[in-house]
Amino acid sequence: MALDAICLQAILEELRPKLLGLRVDKVQQPSRDQLILLLRGNRLLLNAGANAPRIQLTELVRENPAEPPMFCMLLRKHLVGGKVAEIIQPALERLVRLELDITDEFGRVGRRTLVLEAMGRRSNLILLDGEGRIIDCLRRVDADMSAQRQVLPGLYYQMPSGTGRLPIIEEMEESFLDKLSAANPERQLDAFLLDHYFGLSPLMARELAYRATGETDSRIFALGPDGGKRFWKTVSELLDIIKEKNFTPICLRKEGLAAEFACIPIRQYGAAMELVPYESFSALLDDFYAVREQQERTNQRGADLIRTVTTVRDRLRRKLAQQERDYLETQNRDHLRICGDLITANLYRMERGKGQLVCENFYDEAGGTISIPLDPLLTPQQNAAKYYKRYAKAKSAEHHLQEQMEIARRDIAYMESVLEAIQHAETEQDFLDIRAELREGGFLKKQGKKEIRRAARPRQFRTSSGFRVLVGRNNRQNDQLTMKEADYRDIWLHTQKIHGSHVILRTAGREVDADTLVEAAKIAAYYSQARESGNVPVDYTQVRYVKKPAGARPGMVTYQAYQTVYVTPEEALIQRLKES
Repeated sequence: MALDAICLQAILEELRPKLLGLRVDKVQQPSRDQLILLLRGNRLLLNAGANAPRIQLTELVRENPAEPPMFCMLLRKHLVGGKVAEIIQPALERLVRLELDITDEFGRVGRRTLVLEAMGRRSNLILLDGEGRIIDCLRRVDADMSAQRQVLPGLYYQMPSGTGRLPIIEEMEESFLDKLSAANPERQLDAFLLDHYFGLSPLMARELAYRATGETDSRIFALGPDGGKRFWKTVSELLDIIKEKNFTPICLRKEGLAAEFACIPIRQYGAAMELVPYESFSALLDDFYAVREQQERTNQRGADLIRTVTTVRDRLRRKLAQQERDYLETQNRDHLRICGDLITANLYRMERGKGQLVCENFYDEAGGTISIPLDPLLTPQQNAAKYYKRYAKAKSAEHHLQEQMEIARRDIAYMESVLEAIQHAETEQDFLDIRAELREGGFLKKQGKKEIRRAARPRQFRTSSGFRVLVGRNNRQNDQLTMKEADYRDIWLHTQKIHGSHVILRTAGREVDADTLVEAAKIAAYYSQARESGNVPVDYTQVRYVKKPAGARPGMVTYQAYQTVYVTPEEALIQRLKES
């Protein structure tokens, strides 16, 4: 869901005591829509993306680009060293004004304002000077884009135009009941609220309808004579929560996956949703958006890689299908030899120019006849030789096609493993490593100059009992971990017949308890194609029993003397065990 104004107010109430008076030490812009202000160890995230606009403190470390964007450089010039003076939200608007006291390069005291407009696809970050003029913004809006409101450097900042609706926090009982009685009785209660008031999200409007009537789609006429006052009582309870700042961070999970979040307990879903309370809104938002942000990074940075790998995989599948058809044809080659034998046996009765030979098939136990197609331009001897040649070619092609089909199947499996690595890629270095792997395999064109790359570290975890667990980020790193870095006594884990990362459980020669093995297996299942599945089979064995066949693609190994454990991946466990 998008961040509504009430949740935004709840977040700001949490941020003010933590941030007021702190100085901005650094400004980072890890992606186009994200800005991070470092304030004495606090990482304040301002996101102006269309899908996830918000402000929060974050514990997630995001990779910054090698060259900071121009907007980031501008913010560093104006904001570094500034002190947070105020955090302001106009009445139930999805807008935050971060007011900072600054001292410019000439020692003059001044004020800068960083405005976050958290308004879906119209979200923006805007830097203002002390007089309210726009210094610059993340997204410039000119007259061609909007005739009503331009957002350009040099213009005075103007609030987004109002909708004509009343902030729900300013409503009174008498006025509410008048609006309700004048409304179309067929109108749903949640639609009535959204028609007349701003500051409410559709989720919150449905929740108020549900609390008043027991249904989310109740209509006004169903309220009855005293229903209007009951409906107002429900609305006023929400207003009391807002006025008293009595908010509760709540995540709604469906089948273990985060589906919604809210600042009050949500009852409308009943048992269909699990309500998970959090200690803070910032922790809630980190968990809620972590997976989505990774998917967005994959879609943005890995789109061309996914396209390339998918194209290669689909081409290999078509090639394999043709090879399988050709192979089936080779299985009927005995018919070609029989035709050659019958033509040879009947040479004395054949004439040149005939299109077919009808003769007794002495290979048929029933003694039937057979019609053999002939090339009228060839002599009978040449027709026989042609059938023998086709037979010999089909016989030799059988073995060749078996080898080629095996290679195609291995390459298809390899492409699937690369796609899985792309889906789990987290940093720019991950994508660079995958590109390099594809270039070395001949699937991407090599660049003219040699790339200078730093070696990416594998993902690292620490089990509850203290054992280290290493997880490969791509196929080349899988090989490096398993075949070179791991001790022969370490435990190697991998999902059974499912593409995924190599997982190494470092044992240092110690005995490993069952709980530790299960935790390591859950890590292996999480970093595989079975991340969203349950009861996933994970094979494990000592590294000494893992071998790499000669000529195999990166990441491809064989293993023996293994055992299998069935686990269900748990994202919360993975995050708890992960080392930064």
